[in-house]
Amino acid sequence: MKARLLAIGVLLLAPATIIALTPEVLTSVDAIPAHIAGRFREARGFGQSAFGQYFIFDRRAHAVYGVDEAMESVWTIVEIGAEPGRIIEPTAFVVAPDGSFVVADAPRGQARIQVFSSAGALLAGFFLPGQAAARLTVNDVVVNGIGVLQYTGSSILISQPESGALVTEYARSGAPLRSFGQLRRTGHEDDRDVHLALNSGIPVVDPMGGFYFVFQAGTPVIRKYDAAGELVFERLVQGLEIDPLLAGLESSWPRQPGELPIVKPSVRAAAVDADGHLWVSFTVPYTYVFDRDGDKVRTVQLRAGRILAPTQIVFGARRHMLVTPGLLLFDPH
Repeated sequence: MKARLLAIGVLLLAPATIIALTPEVLTSVDAIPAHIAGRFREARGFGQSAFGQYFIFDRRAHAVYGVDEAMESVWTIVEIGAEPGRIIEPTAFVVAPDGSFVVADAPRGQARIQVFSSAGALLAGFFLPGQAAARLTVNDVVVNGIGVLQYTGSSILISQPESGALVTEYARSGAPLRSFGQLRRTGHEDDRDVHLALNSGIPVVDPMGGFYFVFQAGTPVIRKYDAAGELVFERLVQGLEIDPLLAGLESSWPRQPGELPIVKPSVRAAAVDADGHLWVSFTVPYTYVFDRDGDKVRTVQLRAGRILAPTQIVFGARRHMLVTPGLLLFDPH
């Protein structure tokens, strides 16, 4: 039988011959220095442009900061405020290689997306229809919908299952460009709020072409779409390390009339490295790495004094992996 790495986290060599993948431990190789990191109240976003500058999104301070590549100085790029060009009640942040970045916030409870230059100049902005609502939460932090987005430098991808598709792509002007990705069956189709929560996820741009979509709640599943938005494959994610997590997944969400279900995610973060490998981090401190065929090739734990459960992972200009919490840098290789 041809050796094949399965998504369940074992290598099947022959009938009845199974070898579990041993978790690798990656240790932080650098971090934003304490005298700089200490000024941030809640660093929820971390990014780096192609020219080396770091960007830090402080959710509690309603601000975005810049840090030079040498990590010696810090400055404010975007400040708190409800008016255009400022941010209030922000929920998501992402940086493009050219240094432009997007912040999602919610002035007066309405979801807004703004695009800024690396210096903080407002390049574009638009509101999404309806009021901002949380479907997935971790310690009162929104982690889906307007709280999860991707930015290509020219368009913005948002998880919007209420549109009838997994992903909606917008131009920077706010014009909808397309929607793609069929909703998965959840067994809760008769409860719209639960069904949508279980179809929320993380859209990820593959630098090698196309997109990934990682479902955040319920049974973890990854899908790969080509550049046209057509499904390439779907993989169920299982593994010994996440068995306790899967065993504890909720199956019902009792609530009072008019209340939204508070659905806990099983996946916290996902990103694609320069080689097209998909990294998926769970709410337990393990990260699985999948190759371009959707087969799991590594099981990773991240250490910086202790083992971490990342809330965000992105890949910077120098092939380092940038991680929150802690504003840490790892060598993914």
